[in-house]
Parts: sequence; C-alpha cells; structure tokens
Amino acid sequence: MEDLPKNIFSGFVVSLIALPLGLGLAIASEAPPIAGIISAVVSGVMVAILGGSNVTITGPGNGLVVVLLSAITTLALGDIHQGFLYTLAAIVISGGFMLVLGFLRMGILSDFFPSSAIQGMLAAIGIGIFAKQFHVMLGYASIQGNTVDLLLKIPDTLLNFFTNSNKSTFTAGEVGIVSLLIMIYYPKIRNRIFQLIPAPMWIVVLTVGMSYYFNFISPYDYPIDKALLISIPENVLSNLAFPDFRKIFDMDFVNVVIAITLVSSIESLLSVKAVDKLDPLRRRSNINQDLKALGFATMISGFLGGLNVVTVIARSSVNVNNGATNRSSNFFHAGFLLIFVLLFQNQLRMIPLPALAAILVFTGYKLAAPKNIAKIFKIGKEQLLIFLTTLLVTIFTNLITGIICGIAITFVIHIVLKKSIFFFTRNVLKPNVLMFKEADEKQNYYVSVVNFCSFLNYSKLKSKLDQIPENQDVIVDFSRCSFVDHTVMENLNNYIQSFNSKGGHFEVIGLDLHGAHTGHPFALRRISATKRIASRNLTKRQKSLKAIAKDFHWTYRPIRKKPFEFLKEFSYFETKNIDKIKNVLKNDKCTLFDVIYTEGEFIAKQVIRSTMIHIQLDSPPPQFTLDREGMFEYIYHLAGYDDLDIEGHPDFSKRFFLYGNNKKEIEKFFTDELVLFFESNTYYHIKSGPNGLLILHKERLASVKEIKAMGDFATRLLKIIEKNNSIK
Repeated sequence: MEDLPKNIFSGFVVSLIALPLGLGLAIASEAPPIAGIISAVVSGVMVAILGGSNVTITGPGNGLVVVLLSAITTLALGDIHQGFLYTLAAIVISGGFMLVLGFLRMGILSDFFPSSAIQGMLAAIGIGIFAKQFHVMLGYASIQGNTVDLLLKIPDTLLNFFTNSNKSTFTAGEVGIVSLLIMIYYPKIRNRIFQLIPAPMWIVVLTVGMSYYFNFISPYDYPIDKALLISIPENVLSNLAFPDFRKIFDMDFVNVVIAITLVSSIESLLSVKAVDKLDPLRRRSNINQDLKALGFATMISGFLGGLNVVTVIARSSVNVNNGATNRSSNFFHAGFLLIFVLLFQNQLRMIPLPALAAILVFTGYKLAAPKNIAKIFKIGKEQLLIFLTTLLVTIFTNLITGIICGIAITFVIHIVLKKSIFFFTRNVLKPNVLMFKEADEKQNYYVSVVNFCSFLNYSKLKSKLDQIPENQDVIVDFSRCSFVDHTVMENLNNYIQSFNSKGGHFEVIGLDLHGAHTGHPFALRRISATKRIASRNLTKRQKSLKAIAKDFHWTYRPIRKKPFEFLKEFSYFETKNIDKIKNVLKNDKCTLFDVIYTEGEFIAKQVIRSTMIHIQLDSPPPQFTLDREGMFEYIYHLAGYDDLDIEGHPDFSKRFFLYGNNKKEIEKFFTDELVLFFESNTYYHIKSGPNGLLILHKERLASVKEIKAMGDFATRLLKIIEKNNSIK
C-alpha cells in the first residue's frame, strides 16, 4: 500500500501519453478512433489482474498499425466499416491463439528470431507508419496506396502543401508541422514543470486550446474542416462495434489472423524482455503468463470493438521513470483513460488529425532512423545484410514474408561463414549446454557451451541461465563452441546487466580464439576466422585483461608466438602437448597466460584449456606439489606419494596435501609466514620446477575476476618467498 501513490501518479502520466497515441494509432489503422482507447482500457485492467510482468503498460502498439491497415483494406471490399468488423473477428481469433501459445509455454519462440531480422521488421513498420501519416500530417488524409506508393507521393504532397490555396488544409498542415516540432524539441527543454506533461499531451492541450480560441472570437469561422478532426460517437458506450465472423474460412482472413498473431506476439515478447531491463528491481517477468493475459485481453477488446493488445515499450518506460513499482499502474492508466473518454468527449473531437499524425510520424522515424542502420553496420556487414533484406522484403510484400526471409538469410549467412550446412543441421538438436556448480570455496555456476550457439538453439542456453539466481556468480565458457552469433551475444549482454544489478557476477569466457570482423561486443564470432581478424578485434575479456595488466604494471600480449619451453620442465606437462599460448600478462618475475594443451591419443585425446601463472625464482625451490586435501589424495597414495606434515601447523596439514622427495628442504622452504599465507588465501594447485613455481587454477579458462585474484596471489607469494630467501 505504501507504493500506491507512486503507481497512481505513474498511471496518470502514462494515460496522458496513451490518450493521443491510442486515438492516433486507431486512425492510422483506418479504424474508429475510439477503438484504440478501448484496447488500452481493456488491456490495462485485464493484464494488471492476470499478467506475469511487473511494470509493463499494455494497449495498441506501433507494430500493428501496418498489419491492421492492410487487414481492414484487404477485407473491406470497398466498405471500410465492414472491413473493420471482419478485422475485429480476426483480432478475437488471434487473441485466442495467443492464449493457447501461453498455455503451451511458447514464450520461448521469441528466442528463435534473429536480432537483426527483428530490427529490420521494426524499421519496415516505422517506414510504413511514416509513409502513411506524413500526408495526414500536412492535411491530406485521403491519399491512399501501399508503403512504396505513399513514399513516392511525399514530394507531390509537399509541393501541394506550399502551393495550395485551401485555407483548411493549409491550417491543418501548419498544426501538424508545429506538433512535429514539439515532438522533436520537447526532450531538449529542461524545465521540470514543463516536463511533467508529456509531449503528446502538450499537443492535445494546445490544439484543444486553439479550438476554444477560435470558437470564442469567431464561432462560425473555425479554420480546419470537420473532416480533419477526430470523429467520436456521441454516446461511446452505445455505439460499440462488434466483430463479424462470416469470413472466418477465407484465405485472406486466415492470413490476417496469422499476421496479427505473429506481430502481436513478437512485439509483446520483445517489449516484455526490454522492460525487464528497465525495472529498477530487475525482476523477471513470467512471459508465458503475460501471453495468456494479453491473449485474453485481446479477445475481449476485439469483442467490444477495440484493437489488438500488446505490451508497449515507450509507455512502459515512462511508467518506470515515474516510479511505478507493480502492475497496478497499468490498471490506473486504464482507469484515467476511461475517465477522459467519458468526461471529455467534446474536447477530444476538437483535436485535428494532423496533430496526431505528427506524433506517429515522429514515432515512425525513430523506428527507422538512419542511426539505427549505422548501429547495425557497426556490429557487422552481415548483420546489415540481414537487416536490409528483412526491411525491403517487408516493405514490398508483408510482415510474415519479411520475417521469414530474415530468418532464412540469417541461416544462409551462417552457412557461408562456417562453410558447412552439415555443421548446423547435425548439431542443432543435440544437447550443447552443460551446467554445474563448482565444488570450491567460490561456488561458481559454470556453464559450458559446445559446437555452436545461434538463434536456432539459443533457447537451450537460456533455459539453463534462467535457473540461476541473479545474485550468484556465473561463468559461461564458449571455448568448446566454434560459432556464436550476434543474437546470442546481445542476449548475453542483457544477462550481464541483470546479474550485476542484483549483486551477482556474470562473465563470458572462451571467445579469445574466435574471430570477429568488427570490434563491436555483439559481433558474430567464429573460430574459423583468420588470425589477423582475431588479433585485431579483442574480446571483452581481452580488453579487461589489458586493463588488469595496466593496473598491475605488467605487459599484455593477446597472442604468444614464442613457445614456452620452460613448461616442459614441470612434470605436469611431461605427457602433454602444448597447442597455443594466449593472453600473456607478464612482469619481470610473473607470467600469467591461457594455455591450450592435449593429453591422451586418438579416441582418448582430450583438449584442455586452462589459465596458469609461472613465478620465476632466483634460487631453485625444492621439488614439491601442493594440493587441496582430498582432491587427489587417493591417486597420490596409489602412486606412492605420502602427505608431508609441516611441524607446528596441524591445520595446514589437514587442509593441504603436500608431497615431494626431499622433506627437509621442503620444510625449510615452507616457513611459518608462507604456511600462514597459504592457509589464509584461495586454494591453488602449485608445482615447483627447476626455475620457479607453476600455479594452476582449474582445468578451464579463468574469468577476469579469477585472473585478478591469481595475479594478486602470485605477486604476494613472490614477495614472501623473496623475503625468506633474503633472510636465509
């Protein structure tokens, strides 16, 4: 209850945005303006009660404007009103499908769409909205055509606007242009009081105020024709439209249902995931529960004459920014909308269509802004190809064909880059994710991914990661995975942010051998890339290692060409073949590195990737091995080695297994200070050699956090050994 005032206020602010947007989106879809408000009110109530998200706002969405416009005009057969009634039937059935998808737990489907293809689809939707509403913004509401035709007609519309002598059209166009300028420059105004009212609501207030002004000075000379004003029934509740199901078996109707269901589901699922990242409490939504709630709300909305229902990002972000803490803000936003419609119908009829069109023109431009293309290009040329293919196919055909082509071109590009179709087909159904909790003092969750990880099988990795509490430490290792696509890289970044905000630690390792054509952190990575590409574009882990080296005043080299022959001096490597040495951090005495080596032969051959550190000593240490007690004790005893006890340190002898041939030299080396150091620090496997010590962590690559600890451990250990040697 203590958060109730925050949620009421947030719901009120969101309703100020939802009112003009709901009207505008309905008009843009060739639906009655009130249809947008009905969907917002119904969804706000139903999803607030039944939904599985926390701070999302629901209502009519930008993505469906193009779909609904196409549906109404396709099913109309010359009668737009009848086309709308058929579309309402399609909305009801699509809501039923969404409800079924929720019960079947198909929220996972959102993971099977490539990120760049989705961006291309959203950009195509933005261009469609822009193309249609640009003409309306300038006062030409009757111009029709597909997206390409409407884009080609923009120069003529501009010319007609500046040369037109019709006072009503020109005044309406001026209102549209001023409204667009308000949308553009509103964020640049820093006045807190001014910012309390969102830009779309300022447009409503100013245009209604203009109407009152003209009615006051000249009641019969309002400069904007009635055809360019919002049309709302005299009695909203007695003029509801109801769906017509007579076309239910027509192929055009079926295509409309599929399109509405597909786009509604995708837009909602992506929006829920995006809003979860905005939630200050970083809670995870129950996506399948949300699908069921959205489907149920869509069915009711369609029966009452409203548009389909989706989760919307822009209004949800406003909700979060105004302090909303739970779903009640969605309920209050719906309540305020209902009050506005019932009490201020006359004022709503004063709003010019160009003013609402300007809001949508701005929205469409943001979805398809050139900077979005530049961002995609920075990730990789192949992502730009996927983006543009989806964009162009969607514009020239439809959304379903566009997203299918986006998925297809993504798969083809992956085959070309990997130079093998069989690599994907034979591995796509295989289990490729192993997760366990490491049995040491850190208790990390370790996740190893093999073969490949792309939009095709990302759900397997996601299902494992979603089981881990976000306040834990997680290491995701791709060292055995030869192909990781952009969609996976982008989603993993979301996990990093989510875990960090909850006090956990999420780190991706094992990508240092993978090549990338750009330095973008979300770039596609493949192990078959050339060394030149791999060395030029450092991974996030390598950049972190470079920063660590700078902090430690060490040098860093991502690739070591000179072999580490001294490793062969250690018994650990006597039967192992060293393949690669990478990520070398070095000072005068300490060398930390990643090493890839093999042991065994033929079928028993095993590739191991590990992080180690070598300490060079001025005086040869005695030959010994130090392990955690119980780790390999049974094996050592079988091999004839006995545990050496250090006199006066029973706790050390219980916790560590120490063995070597020269007991006196070992006891002399392990001074009281050195024993205390080992007792009070992290366990490591340590072997001595002719010229120093080799410190091993685990038979896997170390995370950045673990490397910092290893470097610090080695530095302090070296100081103690050098101090003891100087005393001797």
